[in-house]
Amino acid sequence: MAYSRITKIRDAERKYHEACYENYKLFEEGSWLAKPVKTVMDTLSFFDAYEDVTVLDLGSGVGRNSIPIAEALKHRSGKVVCVDIMQSALTKLLVYSEQFGVNGQIETHLSDIVDYEIAPDTFDYIVAVSSLEHVDSEQTFIHVLNRIANGTKVNGVNCLIVNSNLQEIDKLTGEKLTPLVELNLTTEHLQVILKNQYEGWENVGTTVKKLTFEIERNGRQIQLKTDCLTYVARKIW
Repeated sequence: MAYSRITKIRDAERKYHEACYENYKLFEEGSWLAKPVKTVMDTLSFFDAYEDVTVLDLGSGVGRNSIPIAEALKHRSGKVVCVDIMQSALTKLLVYSEQFGVNGQIETHLSDIVDYEIAPDTFDYIVAVSSLEHVDSEQTFIHVLNRIANGTKVNGVNCLIVNSNLQEIDKLTGEKLTPLVELNLTTEHLQVILKNQYEGWENVGTTVKKLTFEIERNGRQIQLKTDCLTYVARKIW
């Protein structure tokens, strides 16, 4: 039953993202692809003095964040390792990397983020934007967080953006639907998990924003409400 549920959710997510990637070009107004996440780009300033920066983007999609990061590193050494479960997204990412002249800084890996092996002490900066909630359980979530933390170099930074308290409502009928997300933690519990995981790290910043989106799924107009939690921490030991 659990496998069937996860398969259904991931199929719906794949269809939604494929439609978005087909209908909107990267950095085109009208969708969330229009610009990178401000916190992700602002946090990159931690590495302004670095000549060599190694970045991991978990759930990179077509490069909303990884392309601008690569542009910032273009005249320095380093690379952006982009991991995504969708081959179609990575194919478009490679096309965009050529278009924006950063193909030399981009490295792609087709993988579920759960299966991607992160070698210890490898990355200066690890980014995960709206991807960690797409794991099958809280236990898996904590396992992935452990890998991310262990894979971060000393003085490295993790920038995590996770959706919690997710609600989906049919706009036409007002019916509350079962949210099509693998892991729907309460915001309070998510904060406890992150605080425990990053004990001993420097908390650079934590914010929670209540967001509302409108999406189309299987011909239905859906109002999606979420607490968007941003967590930035620096490894100081």
